[in-house]
Amino acid sequence: MKKLVSIEKAISHIEDGMTIMIGGFLAVGTPEKIIDALVEKGVNNLTIIANDTSFVDKGLGKLIANKQAKKVIASHIGTNKETGRQMTEGETEVILVPQGTLAEQVRSAGAGLGGFLTPTGLGTIVEEGKDKIVIDGQTYLLEKPLKADVALIHATVVDEKGNCYHAKATKNFNSLMATAADVVIVEAEKIVPVGELDPDMVNTPSLFVDYIVEGDK
Repeated sequence: MKKLVSIEKAISHIEDGMTIMIGGFLAVGTPEKIIDALVEKGVNNLTIIANDTSFVDKGLGKLIANKQAKKVIASHIGTNKETGRQMTEGETEVILVPQGTLAEQVRSAGAGLGGFLTPTGLGTIVEEGKDKIVIDGQTYLLEKPLKADVALIHATVVDEKGNCYHAKATKNFNSLMATAADVVIVEAEKIVPVGELDPDMVNTPSLFVDYIVEGDK
């Protein structure tokens, strides 16, 4: 199957009401062109899973500002005042999750686990509605996996088969999210023939990637 497609073809797999994961950390390592295309398409009622909601005018913050999300699961929203406003006004459901917990929830889904135990959040609102398990006298919260219909990730270099290299800080959530969605779309800064990417540089193997789109360099 040819994985290199137009952005229009790639986002045709994203429909109203879907759950999507978006890689990046304050827009570093975020698939900007794909997000711009989703804003233009106007897909709505999305559940977005991401580390943060970036900024009002950048990254996935544009989806928030355009009111295309019905629910956001993230660890940080402080740099996007619109997310906070929508949460306060009850316009968008926002679930705040400790960053390490969020990463492990995504990893658990990718690994096929039923969840994991952590003491993080005990005694806070994070524990509300969650099962507690005591092991050797220590209480833990049972955190369940987070899975998505589609993961939108960014990579610095991608070969035509879909092997991805994420440079420096852009690694963040991109590799994790590629394992935890039914469909994975990667936006590549540079696309190279198979064999040109050093195997030691591959952070996300091609078997996780369904579609490749060309992004900005």
